[in-house]
Amino acid sequence: MIGIILFGVFFLLVFLNVPIAVSLGISTMLAILAGGFPMTMVSHIMLSSIAKFSLLAIPFFILAGVIMDYAGISKRLINLAQAFVGHTKSGLVAVVVIVACFFAAISGSGPATVAALGTILIPAMVKAGYDRSLSTALMSASGAIGIIIPPSIAFIVYASIANVSVGKLFAGGIIPGILIGISFIIAALWDSRNNPNIKRMPKASGEERWKAFKDAVWGLIMPVIILGGIYSGIFTPTEAAGVSVIYGFVVGVFVYREIKLRDLPKILYESAISSATVMYIIAAASLFAWILSVSHVAGDLSAALLSVSENKYVILLLVNIIFLIAGCFLEPNSAFYILIPIIVPVFRKLDISLLHAGVFLTVNMALGLITPPVGINLYVGCNIAHAPVSEVCKKIVPFLAAGIVVLLLITYIPSIVMFLPNML
Repeated sequence: MIGIILFGVFFLLVFLNVPIAVSLGISTMLAILAGGFPMTMVSHIMLSSIAKFSLLAIPFFILAGVIMDYAGISKRLINLAQAFVGHTKSGLVAVVVIVACFFAAISGSGPATVAALGTILIPAMVKAGYDRSLSTALMSASGAIGIIIPPSIAFIVYASIANVSVGKLFAGGIIPGILIGISFIIAALWDSRNNPNIKRMPKASGEERWKAFKDAVWGLIMPVIILGGIYSGIFTPTEAAGVSVIYGFVVGVFVYREIKLRDLPKILYESAISSATVMYIIAAASLFAWILSVSHVAGDLSAALLSVSENKYVILLLVNIIFLIAGCFLEPNSAFYILIPIIVPVFRKLDISLLHAGVFLTVNMALGLITPPVGINLYVGCNIAHAPVSEVCKKIVPFLAAGIVVLLLITYIPSIVMFLPNML
């Protein structure tokens, strides 16, 4: 009965376009009342769920991403990529994906990557002869890499739920993130193969490339400091997030000199809004996960999943299908809190690595960012490009297909994910 109320009310509210966090909260409250649990538990669970040292990295990484955006790092990364590969055939496609990967390593967020880069790169692609809908689809898809390439907010949330190492998750996401980027380049080149209007950019001279590199080097160093510090044991992922804020502030104020003191209130306001949204979703989703556990609904659903099959490969396929569907309706953080308590017991019984699972489940959520009807990246990209959603949805299909191919590879060949974590 509690399970029916919990999921029935939740999906009804989502269908009625009620915000995810509110849907989670209302459905959980009704389930708590139906189960006779004390309402005094609500505030305690919500507070304790976000009062974790590991989750403190989230607002810091969000603030670092906003600071680096104000510092002008996005346009410098674009100039660097254009200088090195912009002159090649369909080089602008590679520029979009490469810059998205680098900016993802700074922001850790898919929608933030699309918003920061789309205003520059989508008009540039249209000017170079690319179809507007394809340009928007490519930018939206490339932004999804933001939750795979470390540092990733989704990885931090998953690690706090499944109790795995954030640093190892970061390492495990590097190769899959690169593979996703390559697959998106191939998909875009395939779609634009018969377009006669595409213009090549002029080839940059050695001096121009060196100038672009010197201008962008401070932005390129930031991921090196974050990941290098984590893997060398100098600081934890949460401390790395704090270091990234200080580094970004110093670069923006004293090196690039694009951040003024009058910009600080706007920077803090933007990051506070984004952080509050994420943390509220986590708090509401944690309450949802708690009632799932104490009412034994999670255990019953785990048993039901195992009753379908105990073949590891069949279960992996079923879980991917579940998460791909969930990604169409839920953003990554709430999906993890709802589904991970159900999936983890199944993975443990079948001896599936939770570290490996964290990466391919996050890839599922990345594909969800570009899948209707929710597809947050799609709507951000369409809003920037003033492109019709229906047309962009048609163009996103090759990227989804390419992403699913990579998803299956990393699901069934764990060494792709585990290679770097094992080395470390």
